[in-house]
Amino acid sequence: MSKRRVEMHRLEELVRLHRMGTGAREVARMLKMSPNTERAYREALEAEDLLAGPVDELATLEVLRAAVERQLSVPPPPQMASTVALAVRDKIGELAKKGAKPQAIYDRLRLEDPSFDTSFWAVRGVWRKWRKERGVRAADVAIPVETEPGEIAQVDFGYVGKLYDAAGGVLRKAWVFVMVLAFSRRMVVRIVFDQKIETWLRLHVESFAELGGVVATVVPDNLKAAVIRAAFGVDGAASLNRSYRELARHYNLKIDPAPIYAPKKKGKVESAVKYVKRNFFVGRDSNDADDTKRELVRWVDEIANKRIHGTTHRRPIELFADECVALKPLPERRFELVTWYQARVHQDSHVSYGNRLYSAPWTLIGQELWLRATAATVVIYNDVDEIVATHARGGRKVRSTIDAHLPEDRAAWRHRSRPYWEQRADRIAPEVGAYARAVFDVDDALSMLRTVQAIVTHLERFPVERAVATCLRAHHYGSYTYGVIKNILRQGLDLQPVTSTRTTSGALPAPRFARPIGELLHRTDEDSHEHN
Repeated sequence: MSKRRVEMHRLEELVRLHRMGTGAREVARMLKMSPNTERAYREALEAEDLLAGPVDELATLEVLRAAVERQLSVPPPPQMASTVALAVRDKIGELAKKGAKPQAIYDRLRLEDPSFDTSFWAVRGVWRKWRKERGVRAADVAIPVETEPGEIAQVDFGYVGKLYDAAGGVLRKAWVFVMVLAFSRRMVVRIVFDQKIETWLRLHVESFAELGGVVATVVPDNLKAAVIRAAFGVDGAASLNRSYRELARHYNLKIDPAPIYAPKKKGKVESAVKYVKRNFFVGRDSNDADDTKRELVRWVDEIANKRIHGTTHRRPIELFADECVALKPLPERRFELVTWYQARVHQDSHVSYGNRLYSAPWTLIGQELWLRATAATVVIYNDVDEIVATHARGGRKVRSTIDAHLPEDRAAWRHRSRPYWEQRADRIAPEVGAYARAVFDVDDALSMLRTVQAIVTHLERFPVERAVATCLRAHHYGSYTYGVIKNILRQGLDLQPVTSTRTTSGALPAPRFARPIGELLHRTDEDSHEHN
């Protein structure tokens, strides 16, 4: 017989019933005891002369308990000797004082000592004994917090299994998003297939729109979408995601992230998520997502928000009638979905975002920059929050490149189209443009793009008059290579009149791999210059 049964206050009732003449079996039934337990108590009290007597002169509970304990000595339970060494028990106690749980302690001990062979269950037993001896601390006490109408909303995600996505024709992992008002327990529930920042922000916008107003403070979990670095105490700085900050500023609300490993700090939404999963989503795994979303709307409106809540003992929809007037009005301007993203500048002087590449100044290669993306633009900031580039978000091309972001003497090489270089040659002079077209057409099999690039960029360094004279001279002699252009300018031949009356009209086409005569006449060591 255990000590717990001996100390039960039903002893007093047992004596009273027997003094009233109640049978032993009836006493056992009324006191919900087994017949053996009733008999043991009865015989112990009879041995102490406490069972008989007037009904209105019962002994005190302390007297009855002492009598039973004298008659029914309870042997101490067998003690199991701990297999954990004393030094290890001390180490477990030290780690437990720092807040480590059994699994963390066990892993830490195994990591520090490869020869550690104590089982996890033994470690957990020592931890439990330490916690029992430590007793209840003030920090263990759950302090109920009463909130005013319109003051707080708690938000969280919960995994609900896989649903059939008709658009993709596949089963996809699904989550339920829940926003619950702390005062009325009114819920807004949505089904989503991801937990991206864009989704997180959009769900807030939809929730506020459904509620018809905005709360003063939102309490999220420490999701990556919500919080980058969690606060470890009252004075810890919680670095909110920059996208979430913009939403908070737009709706004029505050974000109060729940501490890590402290689900009770947002217990209302934790309970709401469990309620949604255990009530609505039971048996709906693999269902069609669109049908499930429609059914969820009905369930929230007709069941969840109209049930008698276990804590408030009121219907959430009834309390919301009082709370909705305390909500702040929605902003007149619609929230523009803004996503902040940190990206590194690659060697090609571009950052990657949303399957596209956006250029940044080449001097920032290797640095981490901030991107602020909206539906229309992508703005790039440096480490001191200065704008260094602005790009249009859309576009058919994979790259959005601003020439000024590339090295000045190399930026032009990214252009590979013939019209671009013809137009660039035309900007020097029409004669230069005509010569560039002739270079392109000099060979019908080999690409002359690199040759034109070298010629045009070289001529841009000289006065227009010299560029024109050089092209006319080269064209006159039927010379269409970069080396000829370079030699004419270096030797100042463009400043001399063209003495020959030869023209290119009627001239035979030059052999494909033969060097022009002009290049042979003016060949120098510099002619071996190669261009990328």
